Amino acid sequence: MYVTQGMHERKALMEQLSDGFIALSGGPGTLDEMIEQWTWGLLGIHAKPCGFLNVKGYFDPIEAMTRRMVAEGFLLKQYADMLVFTDDPAELLARFRGYVPPPPKWATPAMA
Repeated sequence: MYVTQGMHERKALMEQLSDGFIALSGGPGTLDEMIEQWTWGLLGIHAKPCGFLNVKGYFDPIEAMTRRMVAEGFLLKQYADMLVFTDDPAELLARFRGYVPPPPKWATPAMA
């Protein structure tokens, strides 16, 4: 168990210690942690998969929102596709094993 001084320190420690991020049904803290890890992946801060174990459709609204972001032109499909939504733990892990991150959103020559 790790005790941190706050959410920023907690999320940074999660990123350092994790090979990927899986959200189970939860509240705003869970959503905050996952969205930040997805954003960090999108920006190239890490190249780790993010997934939602979507039991009984719990995360369907989040999946729909990412599709809407793409449809409205606020998000490229390659970045929406970074997120895995499934109710099957084996499928989630299989997709994590095959994860290939897209190029960072704002790649510079040093980052690419």
